[in-house]
Amino acid sequence: MRSKLAFAVALSIAAPGLVATPVLAQKQGGTLRVYHRDNLPSGSIHEEATISTVQPFMGVFNNLVLFDQQKPLNTPETIMPDLADSWAWDATKTKLTFKLHPGVKWHDGKPFTAKDVQCTWNKLTGKDPDDFRKNPRAIWWQNLKEVTVDGDLEATFVLNRPQPSFLSMFASGYTPVYPCHVSTKDMRTNPIGTGPFKFVELKRGDSVKFVRNPDYWKKGKPYLDGIDWKVIENRSTRVLAFVAGEFDMTFGTDITIPLLKDINAQAPQAVCELAPSYVSINLIINPKAAPFNDPTIRKAMALALDRKTFIDILSNGKDDISGVMLPPPEGVWGMPPEMLAALPGYSTDIEKSRAEARKIMEGLGYSESKVLKVKVATRNISVYRDPAVILIDQLKKVYIDGELEVVDTSIWHAKVTRGDYSVGLNLTGVSVDDPDVNLYENYSCNSERNLTQYCNKDVDALIDKQSQETDFDKRKKIVWEIERKLAEDLARPIINYQRLATCWQPQVKGFVLHRNSIYNNWRYEDVWLDK
Repeated sequence: MRSKLAFAVALSIAAPGLVATPVLAQKQGGTLRVYHRDNLPSGSIHEEATISTVQPFMGVFNNLVLFDQQKPLNTPETIMPDLADSWAWDATKTKLTFKLHPGVKWHDGKPFTAKDVQCTWNKLTGKDPDDFRKNPRAIWWQNLKEVTVDGDLEATFVLNRPQPSFLSMFASGYTPVYPCHVSTKDMRTNPIGTGPFKFVELKRGDSVKFVRNPDYWKKGKPYLDGIDWKVIENRSTRVLAFVAGEFDMTFGTDITIPLLKDINAQAPQAVCELAPSYVSINLIINPKAAPFNDPTIRKAMALALDRKTFIDILSNGKDDISGVMLPPPEGVWGMPPEMLAALPGYSTDIEKSRAEARKIMEGLGYSESKVLKVKVATRNISVYRDPAVILIDQLKKVYIDGELEVVDTSIWHAKVTRGDYSVGLNLTGVSVDDPDVNLYENYSCNSERNLTQYCNKDVDALIDKQSQETDFDKRKKIVWEIERKLAEDLARPIINYQRLATCWQPQVKGFVLHRNSIYNNWRYEDVWLDK
C-alpha cells in the first residue's frame, strides 16, 4: 500500500513535466555558487540539528546507504547503496549486516574500514570516550545494542528488538559515517569525510568553501570542481543577488510564495520548485518556567492559535494544517483532514476558542488591564521571525503581551535544548517520513530534541509499540492514536507545515528536489554545470 501511494504521488509530481527532453552528457568542471542564509553553527552534522549545517556539509561525507538523489520521494524502496554495497537481516530481524565497499579512503588518505562504522555509532550511543558535545538524534539509536565488525569490510548492527524502519534512518543526510582517527572537536571545524567534496574553509558569518575530491571512490564523480557558499543574512538581498545571476542556486527551501512570484517575474529563466518541506512551525512552551508550569495557561495559548491566518499571511494559503506527521498526499502517515479537525485545538471556530482562552486567563487573574508579559524567543532568521511576529499578535487576543527575543543560529538549538526559554516560536524539521524518526526524536521522554520536556509514559509505550509493528495499516492506527494524545497533552502545538521553494539557474543540471524532507538530497555528486 505504501509503495502504491508513493508511486501515485511521484506520478502526480512528475505529470506537469512529462515532456520529452534530450539527454545531455554531464560536463566536468565549474564551481557551484550557492548562497547561505545564516551563521551556521559548525561543520559537524552529527552534533547539529539544522539544515544550515547539513546542506553545505553533506557532500563531505558518505552514508552506509542513502535515499536515491534522483528520486523526489524518500521511501524504503528508494534506499540505495553508498558505503555499503549490500545489506541483509538475519532470521530474527535483530541483526543487520552491511557489506562495505572496498578501497574507500578518507580525505586525508587513511583507509575507511568497518571500525569507522563501529566508532561512529559508539559515539552516537555514548560508548566512546570521545563522544559528541551535542547528540540531538541519540534517541534514534536507543534500540541499538551494539555494532560488531568482521574484518575490514563487514559491520553488523545488533538490535534489542525488531524495528522495521531501522534501515531508513541510515539513509538520512543526518547519518554520515565519521572517521575513527579524527576527534569530534576537529570534526566541528575541519571535517574529514569520504565524500565527493573536501572541506577547505569556514569563515563564520561569511563563507564556506569545498573542492572536488579527485580520489573519490565513485569513479568519474563529482562533476563540479567545487562549491562556494556565501552567507547573506538578509533574505531580500540574497534573493536579489540570485535574480542578478550572482548565484547558481538559492539556499534550500528559502523562497516563500510571495518571493517565488517575484523571481518568476524578474528571472523567468530560473527553475523553481515548490515542495512540502516536512518542517513545522510550532509553539514551544517550557513547562518548568513559571507561570507556564500551569497547564491551563498553556491550554489558553494553544486556543489562541489561528492556523489559517498564519498560512494566509506566510504562504498565500499554500501551507498545510497538520498534526505531528507530514500530511498527505506527500506524507504517508499524516491524518486525513476530517480526523485532524476533530483534534483538540484544531477547531475552525477561532473566536469560540479564544473566548474559552480568555475565560481561563481571567480565572488566573489576567485581563486587558493586567496582561501576562513574556519574551517569545526565536531564531534570528526570517523564516522564524516572520511567524513569531504573527504568534505575538495572536497571543494578545488572550491577554498575553509578547516581546520578540531573537537568538543567533549558532546558539539557538543549544539554548532551547537546555530549556533556557519560557515561550518560543520554533521550526522543527523531520529528516525521514517515518514515525520512528519524528516521534522518538521530538516526543520521547529521553530525547535531547524534546524541547518542551514533554513526558508521557503511555505515549512512550505507544511509540515503542508502533515501532515494532510490521503491518502498515495497524501501525498507522497506532500513530494516529499517538497524534490524538499529543494534541490533548499540548506536547508541542503544531501550527502548520511549510511549503517553500528552491530555485536554480538553468545551467544547473542533475539536481532533484526531494518532496518529503529537506535533509537528504544535498550530496551534489550528480550535479553539473552546463556552461
